[in-house]
Amino acid sequence: MQATWDNSYAALPSQMFTRQAPVPVAAPEGLILNTNHAEELGITFDGDWPVFLAGNQIPPGADPIAQAYAGHQFGHWNPQLGDGRAVLLGEVLGPQGRFDVQLKGAGRTTWSRNGDGRAWYGPVLREYLISEAMHALGIPTTRALAAVSTGETILREQGPLPGAVICRTASSHIRVGTFQYFTARDDKQALEVLFQQAIKRHYSEAQTAEHFLSAAVAAQARLIAQWMGVGFIHGVMNTDNSHVGGITIDYGPCAFMDDFVPMKTFSSIDRQGRYAYGNQPNLAAWNMAQLATALLPLTKDRDASIIRFTEIVQGFGDIFEREYSKVFSRKIGLPADQETDALIDGFLKMMADIGADFTLCFRALAIGDAHAHLGAHPDFADWHARWQAARPARGKLAQVNPAIIPRNHLIEAMIADAVAGDMRLFHALHGALKTPFSHCETPRFIAAPSPQEVVTKTFCGT
Repeated sequence: MQATWDNSYAALPSQMFTRQAPVPVAAPEGLILNTNHAEELGITFDGDWPVFLAGNQIPPGADPIAQAYAGHQFGHWNPQLGDGRAVLLGEVLGPQGRFDVQLKGAGRTTWSRNGDGRAWYGPVLREYLISEAMHALGIPTTRALAAVSTGETILREQGPLPGAVICRTASSHIRVGTFQYFTARDDKQALEVLFQQAIKRHYSEAQTAEHFLSAAVAAQARLIAQWMGVGFIHGVMNTDNSHVGGITIDYGPCAFMDDFVPMKTFSSIDRQGRYAYGNQPNLAAWNMAQLATALLPLTKDRDASIIRFTEIVQGFGDIFEREYSKVFSRKIGLPADQETDALIDGFLKMMADIGADFTLCFRALAIGDAHAHLGAHPDFADWHARWQAARPARGKLAQVNPAIIPRNHLIEAMIADAVAGDMRLFHALHGALKTPFSHCETPRFIAAPSPQEVVTKTFCGT
């Protein structure tokens, strides 16, 4: 494995991480390598790439660490979390800039608590498939570089399962919880260093904590609007899973909606619906409020900064509403204005009233088949007439409304097949999801689940 390494995070003060080599696995064997992404990163591999991306050998120039962070988990403060099963090999410089290269499932670290630090096929293949699907949909996200089978058996509630490691990349792994960790410890030195690092990685024009917070709030609002536009539910929007650069990170119990239910939840651990589909904007704003609190020690006038930071966080809603309107206006082919907002609301209400499929309904607008999905609703004829009268740009609808998403029942079927040793469904789905806006030749990948296939709960799988 050859790359240009420049490990800036590993050069920061020692309290920000622990030096941690991945724990070698028994028998690394490649499941999939993202060769296109490797080229974007400037990484070249020989045939022994699984040895490096399982953690059995450290690539020349890498400097592996496990990062420290804290977080609010379902609203409850945990002062020490950190990379409990992940090791950041380092940062590579390539044609598209600087990217972290991280192994998840790489063994126990200082931050593992009671975990074994390992992962099995389920969460590894799930994150690989869904993160790459999100990238293809144009949504900011971590990327998947490789998945490797470890040749080991992992014990979970479901029983013995085959072990795996995912290698993922990101513009950084700096979380809201990373800032919270040092603020809670009154470690202003580390906080300032982290702040400068985050500016370099994400918001180079920001010169103050206020500028940084404003940029983070805007990025997060754009991201959540994009999630909403594809019916994506993250499922565990804790502050340690909230990225200051506004990218999607940590695909645990995430899911895509089939039938449109505004307060839909899937995550088995989200028993109160805190991170329901319709609640995601509110919780993203809440996370930004925690970031604002964590940034206060960096300001000169705390009282004045509290007032200004409060204004910035309260502005999240307005930014989100504008971004949401942009996303959904494009989905129905009209300019963003009040009349279009009314049409969007009407379309979503019809879907919710009859439990229509989110993805299929919007795609039907693109192919002129909306009546087949919503025609039974008493408001549809009037809505459709008003929509046509507004002269939508129908030619663009197929470019923004995907034909295929990673449907939950297909993900679960893929995992079951992979555990049994059959990767064919994984590769077929992965291939189709690379071009989500194109016509898909496999009807099974497009169709909503049958009643027997419906998935109602998703699990972290860690």
